[in-house]
Amino acid sequence: MTDPATRTRCFKAYDIRGRVPDELDEDLAYDIGRAYGTFVRPEGPVAVGYDVRLSSPALADALKRGLHTVGANTLDIGLCGTEVVYFAAAQSGIGGGIMITASHNPMDHNGMKFVRENAIPISGDSGLREIQAIVEQGGFATGATDGSDRPQDFTEAYLQQVLSLVDISSLDALKIVTNAGNGCAGPYLDLLAQMLPLELIFVDHEPDGHFPHGVPNPLLPERRVRTIEAMQEHQATLGVAWDGDFDRCFFFDEHAAFVEGYYLVGLLARRMLEGHPGERIIHDPRVVWNTIEMVEAAGGIPVQSKTGHAFIKERMRAENALYGGEMSAHHYFRDFYYCDSGMIPWLLVAEIISRTGKPLGELVAERAALHPCSGEINRQVQDQQAAISRVRAHYEPQEPDIDETDGLSMTFGDSWRFNLRTSNTEPVIRLNVEARGDAELVREKTEEVLQLIS
Repeated sequence: MTDPATRTRCFKAYDIRGRVPDELDEDLAYDIGRAYGTFVRPEGPVAVGYDVRLSSPALADALKRGLHTVGANTLDIGLCGTEVVYFAAAQSGIGGGIMITASHNPMDHNGMKFVRENAIPISGDSGLREIQAIVEQGGFATGATDGSDRPQDFTEAYLQQVLSLVDISSLDALKIVTNAGNGCAGPYLDLLAQMLPLELIFVDHEPDGHFPHGVPNPLLPERRVRTIEAMQEHQATLGVAWDGDFDRCFFFDEHAAFVEGYYLVGLLARRMLEGHPGERIIHDPRVVWNTIEMVEAAGGIPVQSKTGHAFIKERMRAENALYGGEMSAHHYFRDFYYCDSGMIPWLLVAEIISRTGKPLGELVAERAALHPCSGEINRQVQDQQAAISRVRAHYEPQEPDIDETDGLSMTFGDSWRFNLRTSNTEPVIRLNVEARGDAELVREKTEEVLQLIS
């Protein structure tokens, strides 16, 4: 990777993602460490963790060496979930955090997510472009002395913080299938199982960077099969599956049916607003009607933000929001340092089921009927902007309301709406369609927009 024009192509909108080794290797990781230290100039040690991917430990070591050359000390958290790095970076005296992960991307990919002190995110709008420029142009700082590395275990403190957001005393002995996807969630589920009255049934539980059952991405229907089969076998009340770095969790109801992440946002917003009327709730612009209705009915104030974990976290802080949710299964909590967590949401859902006596399917069925949606549909398109322009030109004569917070959103009165956007992490265009109480209209309009795209 010696070509200056292509060396940093793994820098994306809000993190780093690339194929190893041709888009991200140890030499680049070393320079990224130097650039992060040069730009952030951390006053305390930088917490570094990594996911289960086979390339992660070596990339983490190279990153730390780079940090050390500019005088930054590091804390080696080891194998963990992304949110554990966020938790560590939020603690007093810690200067920042970096997680080595490619989440749900293919097996030969890896990447990095960055935060400053207090777990303040670094994205394309808040420092990532500057770090990229330092890598490209050089000009790295030099420390008076090299930094050093030491291990530190944040597990117990992290789990106590997670559990502080849940009413443990209300939990029933629910039978729950948990599928860690051979990612990082398994060891934390082992510990939670000892602390809670829940009956957890483990699937693909052991961390394994070879991903023997496929890269953990429960948005793909083929990656849901093992969770569904285990639920049916054990007649479980709830199913939960995670992506590789467990910053997202996905739900299956009592019938082992996959539940669209959209409907979880309203459900969790309502739970978080109990006793907190007037608080702000952040949501993404892809599908919105159900979330807005539920937030307002619970006395909250819905606030729309650009899609993406770094952008949502920034908006969470700016609004001092109580909770934020994306249909893609990222859930953010003010009492978790405005960061996203894949462990807090499923525990809250278990609490809601226990308190109401209603299974998840029943809790979301009415909302899904009121606000049917297409689910996110991805299409590889050679010229993404031309496709969006083509769709826009087709519908503009109908005089819809247009919003460009993230991509193109068009709303046709109280009938239907869609959002069309390019991915920040993959070479695809993403479509979401929703309507008010008319599932057939969703199907019709989804097909109509897809025809225009292709």
